[in-house]
Amino acid sequence: MTLGSFYCPTIPLPKFFEKSLLYFPIFAENNLVMAEISISNKDWERVKIKIQRKYNHLTDEQLGYTAGQEENLISRLMELVKRDRNYIIFTLKKALVNIDNNRL
Repeated sequence: MTLGSFYCPTIPLPKFFEKSLLYFPIFAENNLVMAEISISNKDWERVKIKIQRKYNHLTDEQLGYTAGQEENLISRLMELVKRDRNYIIFTLKKALVNIDNNRL
């Protein structure tokens, strides 16, 4: 089961979804599909700046990222900022919503 099967074409998706290509946890045949977030390398440069402003102890090396390695990034951030997965995903989504804004 995919997210597309839940989408109703008569209801427009919010810009939040269009910009960041987010997927939320769903239950499919009693298996939890983990939440995913997709970040391009270009968007990551802006998001990284926001994260470094919030957590000024993080270095560029610690925040290294390549597209497609979202799970690795989330795990690393969980350890670095000592927060749970939901908080990290929330923070990344929030950073992506207003990518041109400097606020996180």
